[in-house]
Amino acid sequence: MDSHLPNCHKVALAYSGGLDTSCVIPWLVETIGCEVIAVVADVGQGAAELKGIEKKAKDTGASGCVVLDLRQEFLEEFAFPMALSGAVYEGRYLMGTSIARPCIARGQVRVALETGCDGLAHGCTGKGNDQVRFESTYAALAPHLTVVAPWRHWTLRSREDMLEYLRVRNIPTTASATKIYSRDANIWHISHEGAELEDPWNAPSDEVWMLTADPSKAPDVAQEVLITIEQGVPVAVDRKRLSPVQLLEVLNAIGGRHGIGRVDLCENRLVGMKSRGCYETPGGTILMEALRGLEQLVYDRDTLHFRERLAHDFAEMIYNGSWFTPLREAIWSSFESMARVMDGEVIVRCFKGSATATRRRSPNSLFSHAFATFGQDEVYNQAHAEGFIRLFSLPSRIRALNQSARVQETVS
Repeated sequence: MDSHLPNCHKVALAYSGGLDTSCVIPWLVETIGCEVIAVVADVGQGAAELKGIEKKAKDTGASGCVVLDLRQEFLEEFAFPMALSGAVYEGRYLMGTSIARPCIARGQVRVALETGCDGLAHGCTGKGNDQVRFESTYAALAPHLTVVAPWRHWTLRSREDMLEYLRVRNIPTTASATKIYSRDANIWHISHEGAELEDPWNAPSDEVWMLTADPSKAPDVAQEVLITIEQGVPVAVDRKRLSPVQLLEVLNAIGGRHGIGRVDLCENRLVGMKSRGCYETPGGTILMEALRGLEQLVYDRDTLHFRERLAHDFAEMIYNGSWFTPLREAIWSSFESMARVMDGEVIVRCFKGSATATRRRSPNSLFSHAFATFGQDEVYNQAHAEGFIRLFSLPSRIRALNQSARVQETVS
């Protein structure tokens, strides 16, 4: 074996069944000379992608295949906390791929340790963000295991190369040279890259979108959705209590029908280049709007503004793959503390691509009609505002007086 290649006897591979990981299995067996355990993470990508995946992995050369149902822990421990934090990358991206990676990698590490593996492998390219997300998780949870990243070692450089690699080995694949989009799906979202999207001057074609209706063709009648939230966690839709998976499936169906959650973004990758992707996050967009609507009632000004500042840093940590770090845990503790008052109900109006919180109520609401009304009240003396404004504007007043004095000195 090439001395530059990792040395492993048994490797747990994050396996999706796609073209890349279908090539990774035989490459690991032939080139590294190791046994391969394929680890499939079900994070809600759909039954079609999982059908027959165990047989496919073994037919490709894996000695075993473990399918993990991670849908609930993905939502409870990763996606819902991200939504509560308000983290959005570069103001647009709800990070469906980013937030899934630490969950998938953690499950992979768990299987590796349980099955006696001495290595971990993934099919991420050397140009993307995912390699960082997977390997940062490996480093935090199993630093003693060897990491194998085939894209950094093999000579395969194109889709055609990989198809030929499988053909000469008589390994069946459903992939073809005509596939034009690269997609990643889970219960939170689906992403689309490639084809016409590689030119930012090209608008995405209708063939790009899979989860959401064209907003212009969505129903002409709005739908109002009531979401119940307890300490920042969504627990019911239209007052029907649901599991996290059921709840997001319901919101995905509603959001998809009304064309909600489409984003077309040229983003800055961690590795230094820009990439263009189209994202669909129908249920997540509705949920994020509900959470923002509720926090408007229950967070005081300083708390809300602090949450917004933290959300920016939290988004970058998620995007960069820094989930299993002390800093991420510390920041999350702040969100968790703030969320103790996040109890209430929010109605989100879904209509032709938009999700808007139109009604909200909470037992912890800080909104006081007595104080906010424009009518007559007995709790707020408007004359008191004069002293407040004089103190609030004092620095400006002092600056102006000093400038005036300097002008007078110059004139005299």
